Amino acid sequence: MNKMSTFLASLISIVLGMLIGAIMMVAAGYNPLEAYNALFVSALFQPYDLGETIRTVTPLLLTGLAVAIAFRTGLFNIGVEGQFIVGQMAAIIVGLKLPLPSGLHAVAAVIAGGLAGAIWAYLPGLLKAVRGVHEVIITIMMNYIALYLSNAVVFHLLAPGADSTEKIPDSASLRVQWLSDLFGGARVHLGILIALAAAFVMYVLVWRTRLGYELRAVGFNPLAAEYAGMNVKKSVILSMMISGAFAGLAGAVEALGTNGYLPIMNDFTGIGFDGIAVALLGANTPVGVILASILFGVLEYGGGNMQFEAGVPFEVIRVVFAAIILFVAANIVEKIFHSRRKKGVKTNA
Repeated sequence: MNKMSTFLASLISIVLGMLIGAIMMVAAGYNPLEAYNALFVSALFQPYDLGETIRTVTPLLLTGLAVAIAFRTGLFNIGVEGQFIVGQMAAIIVGLKLPLPSGLHAVAAVIAGGLAGAIWAYLPGLLKAVRGVHEVIITIMMNYIALYLSNAVVFHLLAPGADSTEKIPDSASLRVQWLSDLFGGARVHLGILIALAAAFVMYVLVWRTRLGYELRAVGFNPLAAEYAGMNVKKSVILSMMISGAFAGLAGAVEALGTNGYLPIMNDFTGIGFDGIAVALLGANTPVGVILASILFGVLEYGGGNMQFEAGVPFEVIRVVFAAIILFVAANIVEKIFHSRRKKGVKTNA
């Protein structure tokens, strides 16, 4: 499909997903119009809520970019969640243990998060390139390693015996008072600027550089790319590391901007997995990922308020997420377009 039909397919998938959510609400005895009104109003129409929505969008945008760039190069990076976790762990370690002046401290912590994510993604990239190990298998396993490693670092090294680290100093924080005041005291932070810059970097890298051309060529057809003289193994490793760097940045900005500390986690954050949905809906393009992350951020933050204001369980929003991704992943809308085009051709003939 062309860009316009891809956009329409994504838009129709969103509408169908929300329609399924509405049907569920009606079946459970809730008013879907009241629920969706509460969702969007609570997420967008008050300065504080708008700021919190932007904060929710920030890590989703970065994890969506991480998944998208891997998809573009023919890789399925399920390990974004683990790379997110090691990114926030590295950022907090630098924030707590490396004394640096204000400004430089935050920059160093963000860079550390990105590097940690890239290094964590190096192993699955290497195994894929050298030994042919499927990246889905190894990245899923490394997600659990990242989770338990982070907990061990907190419990045994950073905060022995405690369930979370101390707060990072203000010099390492991405929160600035003027930005918080602009949005009524919300936890919005400078990470949104980093995320938007990352989207621009992805666009330039993938579509405006020789490296990006090689990465896409390897994604389309590794054998043809190798025949053309491209280093397929190097491209696979680089693609995973760039993807991991975006995921690590997501963890860093979430840790330095939203939380300010690293807790012991009983389960995954889910942000890395939501990035898969964002990338799919955004058709693996920077602009598409930005728009998709905004939608999912609104649903994520507004869904919590919808639960309180309209009494609708938050799980309904997760069903909407799942339905949207089902329609996108199954290419249902595209198949409808294709069948209508074929029917029109037959009629004309």
